[in-house]
Amino acid sequence: MKKSLVGIVTSAKAAKTLTVKVERLVQHATYNKYVRRETVVYAHDEKREASEGDQVEVVETRPLSKTKCWRLLRIVRSRAS
Repeated sequence: MKKSLVGIVTSAKAAKTLTVKVERLVQHATYNKYVRRETVVYAHDEKREASEGDQVEVVETRPLSKTKCWRLLRIVRSRAS
């Protein structure tokens, strides 16, 4: 089973590459309060169908470049709608 993440596209300017910001909640070690943390992943978009602001689901794949090891699975919600 491959990992999948849901995040917001922050940049779609590179050729066939998306920059996706994924938010998660992490419990603070001392205060036990939940804190929001962000992770930026680079995903492969072969058809260039996602645009900036879209909510997308990405899935883990083999390394496609130095930093890119995720690929676009589907667009969950488009920015236009």
